[in-house]
Amino acid sequence: SEEVAGSEEMATGGLSVTVTHSNEKHDLHVIPQQGWSEPIVQDLAQVVEEATGVPLPFQKLIFKGKSLKEMEKPLSALGIQNGCRVMLIGKKNSPEEEVELKKLKDLEKSVEKTADQLEELNKELTGIQQGFLAKDLQAEALCKLDRRVKATIEQFMKILEEIDTLILPENFKDSRLKRKGLVKRVQAFLAECDTVEQNICQETERLRSTNLALAE
Repeated sequence: SEEVAGSEEMATGGLSVTVTHSNEKHDLHVIPQQGWSEPIVQDLAQVVEEATGVPLPFQKLIFKGKSLKEMEKPLSALGIQNGCRVMLIGKKNSPEEEVELKKLKDLEKSVEKTADQLEELNKELTGIQQGFLAKDLQAEALCKLDRRVKATIEQFMKILEEIDTLILPENFKDSRLKRKGLVKRVQAFLAECDTVEQNICQETERLRSTNLALAE
């Protein structure tokens, strides 16, 4: 009946494991991400990071002498069931590094917020391109969109500057990794801004030539 109870808990998607880290013991409950029917190694690693403070990229998780390296693999496929013990090897970040990570987290929130604005701009532009707006309102709408895109670019540039001011020593590996990832994301969003700006230009041109043709 133990196995039945175990599979029932798996059916609801959760799994309880005990993680040992040096002389600490953590009883953790792992639940799957959205869209997955059961937890994978990545889910376990994230819960472990929250509980122990050991950053995900620097964890070594060991179950029955084997290292859990495949992040996308379901825990059940590795034989990990309810009540299993997993060993963790890895160091926590220093309090000094945690301060920098907090700054990075705040910057990440600013990036998300600015990215939402960009998505909104994109939607509005698509609406204009698909003719959802009366012809006589399009020129003004495009002009406003152009101003907003420029403001969004400015926000992203400001965030990049702030990221740049962070001084992260060699041994702040977690922060350095996160900073690198964040810079890449901002650069990708900036490239997207450029595309939106070009599309606004093209749309404005198209409108201008249409109006000229009509005037003639």
